[in-house]
Amino acid sequence: MRPPAVVLSGPSGAGKTTVARALQCASPGELHFGVSATTRPPRPSETDGRDYRFVSRQEFDRLLAGDRLVEWAEVHGEMYGTPRSELERARREGRTILLDIDLKGARQVRGHEPRALLLMVSPPTGGLIAARLRGRSTETSDQIARRLAEAKEELVAAPEFDYLIINDTVEEAVSQALAALRAVGEDPAEQSGQGQSRPLPMDRGGAEVAARLLAELAAAVRSDA
Repeated sequence: MRPPAVVLSGPSGAGKTTVARALQCASPGELHFGVSATTRPPRPSETDGRDYRFVSRQEFDRLLAGDRLVEWAEVHGEMYGTPRSELERARREGRTILLDIDLKGARQVRGHEPRALLLMVSPPTGGLIAARLRGRSTETSDQIARRLAEAKEELVAAPEFDYLIINDTVEEAVSQALAALRAVGEDPAEQSGQGQSRPLPMDRGGAEVAARLLAELAAAVRSDA
């Protein structure tokens, strides 16, 4: 049985959005990419309705007050949320909604949809997480420090997820995510996967790898302090 929602979450710089878009392209008949609403201004490369639904704070507050959001969060002073209309559209089309959201949103989705498939996406090392965040020329040192702290919080919460997806290459990450989607409802002992990248179940090694990533990230932060 397919899950009602597939959630990709993880530290900033993990490549979640790239993986989510590639995953949707790899399985368009099964997955509908849920477009989030946000109050932040669009970036030059972003298109309204494709990347985000850009709304005013007043419009976002109306969505929230009307219980028209599946999940929402305030991130760096801006509001983000998934309209219920996205979930309803996926259901009408017989597809599973695919969400690229943060830890708070993932927890809210799991609360609404206990059978949702939660996938944590991470680079292969904690040091790479730190390097990618520090390499963001568009952000201040305070913003980078805040994102590093959030990355630690997300890795601590890894056991709340179903699988860990290591994003070494987009192709491998998509293969892992597809394998996780196919494995829903299977007996772990019966899951096959020779010759393809396999996701790491959190209760069978994934949590330990996430703990290693957390330790590496903490060490990288200390070394540059």
